[in-house]
Amino acid sequence: MTRAPSRDRRRGFTLVEVLVALVILAVVALLAYRATAAMTDGEARLAAESERWRTLDRFFARFEGDLREAVPRPSRRSAGSEPAWLAQPGDSDGNSALAFTRAGPEFVVEPGIAGQRIGYRQRGGNVEVVYWPALDNPDDAPVAAYALVGGVRHFRVRVQGAGNGWLTAWPVTGDSPLPRAVDVVLELDDGTTVERVIALR
Repeated sequence: MTRAPSRDRRRGFTLVEVLVALVILAVVALLAYRATAAMTDGEARLAAESERWRTLDRFFARFEGDLREAVPRPSRRSAGSEPAWLAQPGDSDGNSALAFTRAGPEFVVEPGIAGQRIGYRQRGGNVEVVYWPALDNPDDAPVAAYALVGGVRHFRVRVQGAGNGWLTAWPVTGDSPLPRAVDVVLELDDGTTVERVIALR
């Protein structure tokens, strides 16, 4: 007797199986893409947030350094003089404007005078540092302003005098030319509020 030839049971994939495999592969690829995109976006947001806080830290370090160099020397103007340390409301939104004399060389060489007239203010969503061309200036002297922090909604400064109360304007009659402490508050565009109290004497 002879054995009948066996049927070869090897066969390829059917069209339905191929389509199912493609669908599964597409779902896996989509999930992997979303996970990668979420991780990349999270890393970008974290980097932006870190840079923002580094910028704020640099601003407060510079601000505190300038305040600690303040000296009780008034600045002469064409029509009189300006107090050594001047704090006042800068606009109708309650933002503050500062101007004070700090120790150090000035831009214009003038024998017998050492110091620099600088200030801080809020303009167009930025906190700027302002430099006058000399320690004593005419009333219309041009100033140089440089933005230090962006995205600032409000820049508010309060000062403390001998009475230990917090004031929005300085100088105060009968008090020293320089305040005892400064409280600065930055309100950012996203609603975050950062506050720093700096003791000066």
